[in-house]
Amino acid sequence: MKQKKLHNIKETGFKVPDDYFNTLENVILSDIKLKKVSKDSGFKLPEDYFNNLEDTIIDKVSTKTPTKVISLFRKKTIIYLSGIAAAVLLLFYISFPEKKPAFDSLDFETVENYIMNENIGSYEIATLLTEEDLLEEHFIEYKEGDEDTIETYILDNLDIDDIILE
Repeated sequence: MKQKKLHNIKETGFKVPDDYFNTLENVILSDIKLKKVSKDSGFKLPEDYFNNLEDTIIDKVSTKTPTKVISLFRKKTIIYLSGIAAAVLLLFYISFPEKKPAFDSLDFETVENYIMNENIGSYEIATLLTEEDLLEEHFIEYKEGDEDTIETYILDNLDIDDIILE
């Protein structure tokens, strides 16, 4: 369908400025006259410019002015920083002793007070025990005379609510 409309196009789409062909001859002749009159471009180079160019560049590059060097690490700052580092190392050495406390040196009352004051339950204690710890051999056998002592301990230290809940 597009091919049928091609023979109907009356305009090419190109436009020429007004009086272009009338003034074209004058423009070309004026350019030719200008080139005849001015053979010189107007720019002048000094004599032997390209012969001496390499030498002048090398002279400018090779002359170095001494630069002033400022040290980043002065003796005073190094001493200051090493003193701080020594103080920090000493602090860590003092606060973390090499000898760890042993459980053998703890008193029975200290452990008992810790368990009572920290609200540690029986389930948390049971998770720390192994099967070997729960063998019958490790429990103390009470004599008949000790029953009175156990009974007075229970009556003095436990509430009725604790006995009922257990």
